[in-house]
Amino acid sequence: MSPLSYEALKTRHRAQRKDWPDDNLSLRVHRSLSWLQRAEHMAQEPEPDRDTQFILLWIAFNAAYASDIGEHRGASERELFQGFIGDLVKLDAHKALGKLVWQTFPSSIRTLLDNRFVFEDFWRHHRGELPDLDWQQQFKWANDKALRALERTDTAGVLCITLSRIYTLRNQLVHGGATWHSDTNREQVRDCAAFMAQLVPTIITLLMDHPQHMWPAPAFPVVEL
Repeated sequence: MSPLSYEALKTRHRAQRKDWPDDNLSLRVHRSLSWLQRAEHMAQEPEPDRDTQFILLWIAFNAAYASDIGEHRGASERELFQGFIGDLVKLDAHKALGKLVWQTFPSSIRTLLDNRFVFEDFWRHHRGELPDLDWQQQFKWANDKALRALERTDTAGVLCITLSRIYTLRNQLVHGGATWHSDTNREQVRDCAAFMAQLVPTIITLLMDHPQHMWPAPAFPVVEL
């Protein structure tokens, strides 16, 4: 059994949660694992539904990082997960996130960064909000920034830029901006699902590695009536 599989992570969660200082982390991990479990089942089907798998994995990621909305009023979703990733990288003594970026997915990340279909300003241009030259300049500027992060082996920077592009795909699918199982976005859906399938369990592992860290309360606590 892989140490990053749902079964392994859930077994660890059951064994350790009673020793954690509060229930916030346990609830966060429990919710994230529930979506990871369904995504794993989806990936094991004879003909995996990559669109649904990707959405499930993003929800699992969201369950891991989302905090009380009132505490961050005005902060964008990207700012929230960028802060979360920055904290995780600092806590990541074994460089598990770095291994994903620099050993497992370096080619996929570079391909994703070069893909204009996961760049938000490309779609702003096609909605009539930006001139053609403006989105191209923004794309070049963003990729130059990504290149500098790659050259510095800046794990947090590369992860945040990558997740920002993946977030564009998330918006496209969740807000009905794509057709299910469309041929036009198969490459980015496949690559993003594969990346998130390893990122999410790595994040859950890091959360459980650091129960003493001041993880914020989940956005939606359990309410018993």
